[in-house]
Amino acid sequence: MIYYGSKDLADSFRTVRKNTIVIAEDIPEQHYGFRAAPETRTVGQMLVHIALMPRLGEQIHLIERRTTLEGFDFFGLMGALRTEEQVVRPKAEILGMLRAEGDKFTQLLEGLSEDFLSQRVAYPQGMMPPSKSRFEMLMSLKEHEMHHRGQLMLMERQLGIVPHLTREMQTRIAAVQAHKGHA
Repeated sequence: MIYYGSKDLADSFRTVRKNTIVIAEDIPEQHYGFRAAPETRTVGQMLVHIALMPRLGEQIHLIERRTTLEGFDFFGLMGALRTEEQVVRPKAEILGMLRAEGDKFTQLLEGLSEDFLSQRVAYPQGMMPPSKSRFEMLMSLKEHEMHHRGQLMLMERQLGIVPHLTREMQTRIAAVQAHKGHA
């Protein structure tokens, strides 16, 4: 039995996407072309990458309903997504993509059954582990976004921006310290 079901999965993805959108809003549009190091994604490219990656899970689990990744055209799909990342877009369009793709994916997640989430998908011969549950594979899309969000937070620091989660923590700490000072 899975105690963390589709609604929990959707809610956690929704929270992660909400925080990604705040970062996208906090970074001024003139910095969307900023690249932390050569051969890395720009802020804008990374945000588009984040916005579109749930399509991978959608393709595997909901469109093709694969039980094996043997023969799946991973590089073809990733190449198409990479091409989309290279398109220079205005900040408002990227924010719209983050919202629309996030909403679409969370709605898809909410409708998944426990039985579906527990199904195993085989990996190509020689890969370890040899299979994963759909649940784990879909959860990895959230983890993937958090990974890139950490990179974006470092890019914010390089641009002189204090990330919103840090600002929120600083505010809570200051409130606790102020309360202790009055006690």
